[in-house]
Amino acid sequence: MELAEVRQEAEKIIANVEKVIVGKRSVIELTLIALLSQGHVLIEDVPGVGKTMLARAIARSIGCTFKRVQFTPDLLPSDVIGVSIFNQKTREFEFRPGPIMANIVLSDEINRATPKTQSALLESMEERQVTVDGVTYPLPRPFIVLATQNPIEYEGTFPLPEAQLDRFLMRISLGYPNLPDELEILERQRLRHPIESLEQVTSLERLIAMQEAIKEVFLSPEVRHYIVSLVKASREQEAVYLGASPRGSLALYRTCQARAAIQGRDYVIPDDVKALAKPTLAHRLIISPSARIRGVTGSMVVEELLRTVPVPGARPA
Repeated sequence: MELAEVRQEAEKIIANVEKVIVGKRSVIELTLIALLSQGHVLIEDVPGVGKTMLARAIARSIGCTFKRVQFTPDLLPSDVIGVSIFNQKTREFEFRPGPIMANIVLSDEINRATPKTQSALLESMEERQVTVDGVTYPLPRPFIVLATQNPIEYEGTFPLPEAQLDRFLMRISLGYPNLPDELEILERQRLRHPIESLEQVTSLERLIAMQEAIKEVFLSPEVRHYIVSLVKASREQEAVYLGASPRGSLALYRTCQARAAIQGRDYVIPDDVKALAKPTLAHRLIISPSARIRGVTGSMVVEELLRTVPVPGARPA
């Protein structure tokens, strides 16, 4: 697939999803960038802003399988990945796949499950496979986990460990709609929900071709150096206890390729890096306890890095 076709297909998907998700084009673009980069997304936001609808709309637009898992404290790993059941007729064990065997999996309120169940997602997210009773089963391609969590309510939750947070390519937030957009939402749902009539605009085969095509987007040595400099600087900040790992560099590298392709370019510019630094790096930083008391967040640290790390090609002030 040519890069010009990637832009056309991406525009069709975004326009289709916007029939359901109103006024959130930037968030839809970020989710599509993650899908093209074959990465997973953590959506951290309050209830009722459209997190589930976003996942369903993207799945319908592509024509892929979609499963939703409601994470609760009593959810078991076998409820997610599947279980082997003994068949008395054949006298053999048969694998009954869980909801993880889908192209897009919505892990709703992931921080409400116990650490044992949360860790069941680790192998599937990183290795694109699950292992049950010593037998490994590959996951369908493409495969993306959209996990949600409520950033306000902490009672009865199990915060995601750093190892699992690092598995997510991006952390994004939808936020509340503005007044005109919320009025538009009311009008669109006057008779029925738009998701019910949403049509497929592309195919799994074309999406896989798009995932391969973005790898051809060119990154100059200067832009690659800029990416690594940002990640390296995150490890040297006073407020940061643990900075981003090389996985953060790779995440920024691949997502920049996808953003450039969506915008119709076959090369990455520093603006791509700036636009994607916060969603790809902020959740990977572990803030020191003293800085956390002062209210310092990962997003604030990334903003400071973007102000201080020299941009390639820019003239010094």
